[in-house]
Amino acid sequence: MFTGIIEAVGKVVASQSKQGDIRLRINTGKLDLSDVKLGDSIATNGVCLTVVELPGDGFWADVSKESITHTNIMDWKNGKSVNLEQALTLATRLGGHMVTGHVDGVGTIMSRNEDARSVRFKIKASAELSKYIAAKGSITVDGVSLTVNDIEDATTGATIFDLNIVPHTVQETIIKDYQVGHSVHLEVDVIARYLERMMQQNNDQPTPGISQAFLAQNGFWK
Repeated sequence: MFTGIIEAVGKVVASQSKQGDIRLRINTGKLDLSDVKLGDSIATNGVCLTVVELPGDGFWADVSKESITHTNIMDWKNGKSVNLEQALTLATRLGGHMVTGHVDGVGTIMSRNEDARSVRFKIKASAELSKYIAAKGSITVDGVSLTVNDIEDATTGATIFDLNIVPHTVQETIIKDYQVGHSVHLEVDVIARYLERMMQQNNDQPTPGISQAFLAQNGFWK
């Protein structure tokens, strides 16, 4: 589990094909690896990767076919910058929101505009993810915990959501490199997924529990 608060920017320095999977070597830059051991998790552009080797200046990780299918990892080249965050501990400040490191899909940068010292982006998400994205809700973009300012539902079913990124986040992450057309990893708020699942079960098997009426009655649904 992660918080979406990026600790360092690293670089992809090597990749190997392994019987349909990929093995990546990541240089971790300023990320403190002093207490990292084999089997630990490091979110890399929002993808939870397991450390399988520790060469000293970074780590090696295996990327499964499942992860490849839902991410843009196949497009990563040596020298690509990536956001890094170690898994949280009981002593970690939860400064962002609960992030699993399981990418839900790939979005596209539709616009980039300077707004005083901040930067505003519009990102398009697929129709499959649209129902999980809400104004003022949380979303993870390349591992960064962000707040959705506003949303526009397209006629295709896709959603375009608006983000305002403060200067510190821009400078401390790969967001500073984003341009129109750039693809990004998206992870929706896991709470939205659990709520949908519980409501589906309630609709299929009407029993006392969480329903749309229950949520509305208790102020969670308008």
